[in-house]
Amino acid sequence: MTTPEDIFASGKPIARLRPAGGLAPRPAQQPAGPFEVAAETAKPTVRDALVTGLLVIYPAFAAVAAILAGLFLAGAGNV
Repeated sequence: MTTPEDIFASGKPIARLRPAGGLAPRPAQQPAGPFEVAAETAKPTVRDALVTGLLVIYPAFAAVAAILAGLFLAGAGNV
């Protein structure tokens, strides 16, 4: 059985716990990444609306085109 004296005599560092209310980690003082938008420039523009529209519409058209191409290649276009 290991005794406390064996642990202290081994020379290994001892884990120390902080009190629950002391020295909480502080949030970072800089933005999280390159896509972080500053609060004062968060007004939507026409460009934002166009990009959002393209990001929503393009995958929908691509999915329909892929389905139609699959049906055509499977021979369902002969019916």
